[in-house]
Amino acid sequence: MAFAVTSSSAAISGSSFSRSSSSSDLKVPKIGSFWLAERHATVNLSQKCCAVKPVNAEPKRNDSLLPQAASISAPEVSEKDEVEDFEQLAKELDNASPLEIMDKALEKFGNDVAIAFSGAEDVALIEYAKLTGRPFRVFSLDTGRLNPETYRFFDEVEKHYGIRIEYMFPDAVEVQALVRSKGMFSFYEDGHQECCRVRKVRPLRRALKGLRAWITGQRKDQSPGTRSEVPVVQVDPVFEGLDGGVGSLVKWNPVANVDGIDIWNFLRAMNVPVNSLHSQGFVSIGCEPCTRPVLPGQHEREGRWWWEDAKAKECGHGNGAAAHTDIFNSQSLVTLSRAGIENLARLENRKEPWIVVLYAPWCPYCQAMEESYVGLGEKLGGSGVKVAKFRADGEEKEYAQKELQLGSFPTILFFPKHSAKPIKYASEKRDVDSLMAFVNALR
Repeated sequence: MAFAVTSSSAAISGSSFSRSSSSSDLKVPKIGSFWLAERHATVNLSQKCCAVKPVNAEPKRNDSLLPQAASISAPEVSEKDEVEDFEQLAKELDNASPLEIMDKALEKFGNDVAIAFSGAEDVALIEYAKLTGRPFRVFSLDTGRLNPETYRFFDEVEKHYGIRIEYMFPDAVEVQALVRSKGMFSFYEDGHQECCRVRKVRPLRRALKGLRAWITGQRKDQSPGTRSEVPVVQVDPVFEGLDGGVGSLVKWNPVANVDGIDIWNFLRAMNVPVNSLHSQGFVSIGCEPCTRPVLPGQHEREGRWWWEDAKAKECGHGNGAAAHTDIFNSQSLVTLSRAGIENLARLENRKEPWIVVLYAPWCPYCQAMEESYVGLGEKLGGSGVKVAKFRADGEEKEYAQKELQLGSFPTILFFPKHSAKPIKYASEKRDVDSLMAFVNALR
C-alpha cells in the first residue's frame, strides 16, 4: 500500500528536516487485524521504545489469511536499553507546538505509528505530518454508516496528500447479528455503546494491535467530561499494541492543548481539504444516524449522540470510563458485581434488607449524591440494612434496564427481606434524611 511521504521540509525547534522520498517510492503495509481482549487497567507510565528506520522498500509478500501487518517483514530495528518515561516526556512537550510533537512521534516510532483520521478536522494531523518531511501512515474506521460527504472527503484527502488511507471495517458477522436482533437504530433506545463496540471499538483494537503507537486528534476542549486531562503523550491506558499486554501502546495527542478555533485557523491558512459537512453546521462528525449540526453557542460534542447524557459522549470503552475514577468508595458500602446483584434479585427470603444505587461514575447526578449516599451507609452501619452500589453503565446497562428498573442514573432500589421484587426510590431528593425516611418506611 502506498504511503504518504512528503516532498517538503520543515524547521522544527531550529532543526531542518531533509526532503523525504516521493510517495511512489515508499510502500508500507496495512494495519493488521488482530483480536484484543477488552480491559481497563492502571498502567505504568514507562515504556520501552524503538528507533525504527523508515521502510523504503516493498515489504515481503504474504498471501496468508492473516492481515498484512501481522506478517510483514520487520524493518531494521535497534533496541534501546533505556526505558522511556512518557509521563516525563509529556511534561517536557506540554508547551511544544503540534508540529514539534508530531515530529517527535514520527521520529521515535517510524513505521510503527499511524495517524487516526476520522474524516473531520483532524485532517490537521495529516498536514502536520506532511510538514515534518517524514514518512507517515494514516488509518480510518469505516463503520458502514458514514455520511456520503465523509466518503468523498476521504477520497479528496488521499488525492491531495498522495496517500492511501488504511481502512478498518467492522466484522460483518457481528454487524449482521446486531442488526438482525435489534434493528438498524437500536442505539436510540438503549444507547450507542453496543453499536460503537461492534462498528468502531473492535475494529480500532484490531488496528492498534499492529502498531506500537498511534496519533489522535483529541483535544482538551472537546469534551469537558472525558477529555479535560488529555496529555500530549501517554502510555495508552485502554488499548494494547503490537507487543501485547498493558502498556504496549503509546498514544500521541499533538493538538491536546489547541483550541478548536485555532485548529480551524490553521486549516484555512494551509488551504487543506475539509469535509463539506462543516459548512452545514456539523462540527464533530461521526456516523450519519448519530451526528447532527450544532447551533451557534452549542458545544461541538452536542451534535454527537445528542439523546444521551452530555458526559457519556465517548464511543470507546464504556461511557468514557477510562477518564473517570470510581465513586461511592467507602468501607460502609458493599460493591456488587453482576453475579452479586443477580443473586440478590433472585432471593425471596433475605436475611436483611438491602438498599442499592445503580450508578455510572461519569454521571454528574451520581457524583452529586456521593457524599449523602456514603453518609447513609455510615448511618446504617450495624442496623441490619446493607447499603450497596452496582455500576450499571456500559455492558451492564441493558441488564439493569431490563431487570432492575434502570431509567436514568442514579436509580436507587430497596430490596425488602421478604419480597423478591425491589422497590424503586421515586424521589429526586437524595439527601441523607430523605434516603433514611425511605429506608425506615420499608424495613
